[in-house]
Amino acid sequence: MRHIISVLMENEAGALARVVGLFAQRGYNIESLNVAPTDDETLSRLTLVTKGEDRVIEQITKHLNKLIEVVKLVDLTEGSHIERELMMVKVRATGAQREEVKRTCDIFRGQIIDVTPTTYTIQVTGNEEKVNAFMDALSGATLMEVARTGVAGIARGDKSLSL
Repeated sequence: MRHIISVLMENEAGALARVVGLFAQRGYNIESLNVAPTDDETLSRLTLVTKGEDRVIEQITKHLNKLIEVVKLVDLTEGSHIERELMMVKVRATGAQREEVKRTCDIFRGQIIDVTPTTYTIQVTGNEEKVNAFMDALSGATLMEVARTGVAGIARGDKSLSL
């Protein structure tokens, strides 16, 4: 099962390496990883996506909680949550294909953020399924480059990952 784990951790050198090292030592895979400072400059929020049975995820969270740098942790998939990912994709498009790429972009509420005579660079945001569906819809176009941020997530309602 896919899990989104969000971690509030100290914003210091080596903290991210220790979290990633914990996964590597135990043979767990990180599908996506997103880290950025919070409104408190001493803290960062790390959001990662991993897959595993409930027992494995429980072990992961226990090991993460033992790390000194980890202040607080939540498995967002245990409750109602919102997740988003940003993708930028550079597409080679010429002739009639340019109009088709623009229509596809509009359907997915994407934005064309750079234009040349032979390429478009498109920005799409949404959950993982939407971003993947956009990639599938571009199957007729030549993809030159793809950059994805990974998942950022937050709990719905009054729940929050804060001190």
